[in-house]
Amino acid sequence: MNAPIRQSQADILNRLYDMKQKQIAQALQQGNSLRCQVLTAEAEAIFNALQSVR
Repeated sequence: MNAPIRQSQADILNRLYDMKQKQIAQALQQGNSLRCQVLTAEAEAIFNALQSVR
């Protein structure tokens, strides 16, 4: 894969990861532990995808 495409994918994944972190913080504030678990799993998947793009 060429560098511009990888960078574009990395940018998108970074934004998704940042949004997911904000959602986790909000769920923590609300005391919603099940939602926190789901969001954490999603954040982990995004993080792993980000690592494979780099």
